[in-house]
Amino acid sequence: MDRLSVELENCYGIGKFKFDFEFSRNKSNTFLIYAPNGTMKTSFAKTFDGLAKNDSASIPCDRVYKDRVSKYNVLNDDQPILPESILVINAENDTVDGSEKLSSFIASKELKTRHDAIYKDLDVSKKEFIKRLKGVSRSNDCEGEVLETFSESSHDSFFDVIVRASKLLSDKYEKYEFKYNSVFDKADKVKDFLFKNRDEVENYMSGYKKLLSESRFFKDIGEKSFGTIQANEILKSIEDDSFFNAGHKFVLEDGTEVKDSAHLRTIVQHEIDNIVNDNLLKDSFNRVDKALSNNAPLKEFKNVIEKDNLLLIELKDYEGFKQKVWISFLCELKADTEALAHLYLSKKEELEKIINEAKTESALWKHIIDTFNARFFVPFKVMLTNQDDIILKKQKANLEFHYFDNSELSSVKKEKGELLEVLSRGERRAYFILQFLFEIESKKSSQVDQLLVFDDVADSFDYKNKYAIIEYINELHLSDKFKILILTHNFDFYRTISSRLGLNRKSFIAFKDDQRNILLKDGLYRDDIFKSYLRTVKNPKVFISLISFVRNIIDYTDSNHCEDYNILTSCLHVKENFNTVSVGRIFEVYKNRFSKLNETDIEIDLTMSIHEFIFKTADEILSEQNIDGIILENKIILAIASRLKAEQYMITKLPNLDLNSLEYNQTRELTKEYKKEHPNSTNHEIIGRVNLMTPENIHVNSFMYEPLLDMSVLHLIDTYKKALSLN
Repeated sequence: MDRLSVELENCYGIGKFKFDFEFSRNKSNTFLIYAPNGTMKTSFAKTFDGLAKNDSASIPCDRVYKDRVSKYNVLNDDQPILPESILVINAENDTVDGSEKLSSFIASKELKTRHDAIYKDLDVSKKEFIKRLKGVSRSNDCEGEVLETFSESSHDSFFDVIVRASKLLSDKYEKYEFKYNSVFDKADKVKDFLFKNRDEVENYMSGYKKLLSESRFFKDIGEKSFGTIQANEILKSIEDDSFFNAGHKFVLEDGTEVKDSAHLRTIVQHEIDNIVNDNLLKDSFNRVDKALSNNAPLKEFKNVIEKDNLLLIELKDYEGFKQKVWISFLCELKADTEALAHLYLSKKEELEKIINEAKTESALWKHIIDTFNARFFVPFKVMLTNQDDIILKKQKANLEFHYFDNSELSSVKKEKGELLEVLSRGERRAYFILQFLFEIESKKSSQVDQLLVFDDVADSFDYKNKYAIIEYINELHLSDKFKILILTHNFDFYRTISSRLGLNRKSFIAFKDDQRNILLKDGLYRDDIFKSYLRTVKNPKVFISLISFVRNIIDYTDSNHCEDYNILTSCLHVKENFNTVSVGRIFEVYKNRFSKLNETDIEIDLTMSIHEFIFKTADEILSEQNIDGIILENKIILAIASRLKAEQYMITKLPNLDLNSLEYNQTRELTKEYKKEHPNSTNHEIIGRVNLMTPENIHVNSFMYEPLLDMSVLHLIDTYKKALSLN
């Protein structure tokens, strides 16, 4: 990606934008754009995010003027950029889950290759086995049901439980003909029904036990009852008559001798018929059946137990019976089950070796998490708890967040939602940045060029974490894996990252002209603006702009009551000496405070009134063609001139006012008096606008002048024109 050509029209708030980011020519992987609020930043990032998503719902458009045709041509070296090569990083985007990407680089490629080769064989056998098991059980989810039934820990895989279940198989088993989900449904409706109707089920159980105790064959002996289940097991074990052929026989409690399996089966069936045909037991079952008749979702279960009433006895232990049923199904596939278990056991040692190697590797994920924990000042630590599951079972990475308070020795584990509720805005940004770190890392292995668009990733006053973010970006900047566009309306962040990354000629300030065109101007004010102004004091605009800066310096270093301070204040407000303070007097103040200016000559009429000079310069700004929307001097001068014109007007309308009585907030005090004396004036709106828009541009210091950059010079021109119209 040597050149990124971007041409946009009517994309959200962008009217027109056309620019070539020449990465190769500028020998830089990164471009930086400061975009004042409402200029382009969000719209630009949203456009690129839409291109990355590449779906109909994300197509860039003008969401207000829907009839405007949008254009979004983005070329990578003259070819349309690929959606998969774009990643927009927005630190307030809570939809990104980096743990999904984390799984792609949780272990080395060599380990993943070995692991995947083993699992390829296992998966083929598993799919065939599950297909056969589904035919026997008719379950909707064989794999999930078997896992749930036989798992002893969350780390068990399907193969682990098959090995465990295979040890319980036998050639002799009770076969169940019902469809598995008719009794063990996913929604647990049968289980809930049995619990809600437990009294009726218990009555049925009591009747059953009573009949057992009266039987000449069955017996109820507490925990070790001998009933229909046990009888059927005996019948299966002797059905080939080999027991009797060996000369053995059964003698029942009443003395009846049984010499073959057919005779025993007749006796057992007779006893079973006596039980299931008992009127009292039938009544008990009918009450359960009636309750089922009123529950349409349990129709299949009703049909099952109507065919075999005695299943209610088994269902007394619902979970135990579930396992017994699966054992029955697996017994039908005994050879297949044992073969799958054997195959897994033959591979398990190698798989465990891979897992152990992965755990001991100096893994990339650990570096990312440890670096995040060390760099960011946030009240939580990040941990990865299931690395072996990610490799073995291809699960999504499970990140745990442990919140801590300096007043507490122990931390508290928090889920994502709970954690975000207690974090500050800056801390939440750090959390979301962590998610993007995994996204970015996953793109390093991509074979296509990668473009990262950073959308205001640093919070204005989160100074601690700002430097952590800059450090991450610097590492990406120094890598040849990515090309980077950084957009911000945080001027402090703009200046810092421009300096740290050495982006002097790759930094821009965006502004919007009156035709909605977005233009990029070479970055200004990256260094201390006050130093720059002292070097260029000969410029008339700079000379006037210095008034506010020098006044602030005097306030910090001397007093706000000294003569120099008062002289400069009289430049910003209409005082008694309004017409007597000259440009030369102001220059004397500058030289008094900054000795480096003593040898400086300026080509400005020193005899001119400073206010006349301010108005003259402001009027010249109005007449400029294609006015520069970025230059601070234009904004400062227009703000000062607008305030002076508004004060001049209000003072003429307040002839009885003593100006010397207004020591603080003169413009606001004048406004208050003007409203009181002229409540119905049509000029209140203009005066209010002057009050609203100009203070930040006049009370300015060299450390915090972002409000000036954010304010449109066109708005200030309009304000000054309105102030000129006051009469």
